[in-house]
Amino acid sequence: MMTDFKTGDGVSWKYEGGRTSGTIISVRKAPFEVNGYTHHASPEEPQYEIRCSRTGHIAFHKASALTPE
Repeated sequence: MMTDFKTGDGVSWKYEGGRTSGTIISVRKAPFEVNGYTHHASPEEPQYEIRCSRTGHIAFHKASALTPE
């Protein structure tokens, strides 16, 4: 079952080095572009903008890739 996350929620996700975690800073519900790549978001399948707590890096993921912290 997928979870609906909101701004401020703590989440974790897999990446090539294992798992990492961060805080959701924005919920995107329409397609958007970052560094020349189009992220396909919609109200039915939003993408979450997350600041990694370890590195400060900004990541974008769908709910299916996230686990609540």
